Amino acid sequence: MFASYRPILSLLRGTAFLLAATGLHGLLLPLRGQLEGFSTASLGLMGTAWAGGFVTGCFFAPRLVRRAGHVRAFGAFAASGAIVALLTGLIIDEYVWILLRAFTGFTMAGAFMVIESWLNEKSTNENRGTVFGLYMMVTYASIMGGQMIVAGGDVKSASLFMITGILFCLSLIPTAVSTASHPKPLQDVSLDVKGLYVNSPVSAIACVLIGIANGAWGTLGAVYGARIGISTAEIALMMSLVVVAGAAMQLPAGRLSDKTDRRFVLAGLAFGAALFAVAVFLFEPRSGVFVIVCTAAYGAFAYTLYSIAVAHANDHARAEDFVKVSGGLLLLYGFGTMIGPLLAAGLMGWMRPEGLFLATAFAHLCLAGYTLLRISRRAPVPIEDRDAFKTQPAERSITPEALRLDPRRKPETNG
Repeated sequence: MFASYRPILSLLRGTAFLLAATGLHGLLLPLRGQLEGFSTASLGLMGTAWAGGFVTGCFFAPRLVRRAGHVRAFGAFAASGAIVALLTGLIIDEYVWILLRAFTGFTMAGAFMVIESWLNEKSTNENRGTVFGLYMMVTYASIMGGQMIVAGGDVKSASLFMITGILFCLSLIPTAVSTASHPKPLQDVSLDVKGLYVNSPVSAIACVLIGIANGAWGTLGAVYGARIGISTAEIALMMSLVVVAGAAMQLPAGRLSDKTDRRFVLAGLAFGAALFAVAVFLFEPRSGVFVIVCTAAYGAFAYTLYSIAVAHANDHARAEDFVKVSGGLLLLYGFGTMIGPLLAAGLMGWMRPEGLFLATAFAHLCLAGYTLLRISRRAPVPIEDRDAFKTQPAERSITPEALRLDPRRKPETNG
């Protein structure tokens, strides 16, 4: 039995290095940029550029992979990530970093799509749930591990940029030496905004608003920590625990949503996230421990919302449309992550570091209000007609290709 999982475990090792590099680089840039005196607007634009590059990559990377093949394309994507990481350590310039960040987003979308399609090819209808669960574990553990590397390094030196480059190169090895057959060509990604809204107005609007809030936090959370004076180790722990708390909260929140109208759970989680965000904005905590606790509580609510929104949309969709609907919502989320950093950067520059939480609270309150409005306009899907909630990987590090791995997808007859 273990032998059947050996090719998958090899691919997951490459995924782990890739995600660790992404987590490390994503945290290192705002911290180093803050030390270099980069403007808040520029730091926000880095997040917008990465999101824009990632969404663009989801559309165009499949064409590149079909032309070059999976192994060569992945090698190009990972090597490009290493080159960009080293260039950001060599050229300390905010405008150059914005451009390079967009390129990183594009290449990471392509790299993730290659690995995810390969994992899908190596899984069967019988073990797809196990493979998907392993992918989730690797996603969260690797992102957190990459971010925690920052805690043990010196942000002022070039060493962390070098380590990032090494991690990108290490992600090449498992696929480069693999003797497994190449997976099928990547499927083109499409986006039907009108269809997504007709299927579930709440989920379509929610994914944009959740993207705004999570994009703001993911890009500028480290800047907030640096400006209020907590240590680099505390910042790394804070950023990691926000995502981990959201992952841990997915299952209990999802099980609750299985027993009632998911929209009530969605609205409640949005109100909870807004409550903790407003509390941080008003009370301006400065103790590292207290800040970590408050932000982790915020993450438990905020980083659970996307999974509930996707589950609600799929309650209204046919089983064969799961990939289309979930992939479209993921892209809407990506568009939201382009907006969030700009909104938060403007508020942080105009007010104080806690302006970040004002931006996220605004998005979450809009989400809660719109969800409650829609509850009065549309009846819920009967509980017996729904699929049971299932957790999923961090949305910022998956592509529409990963959704073919999800056990909620309609099984293929050929395995």
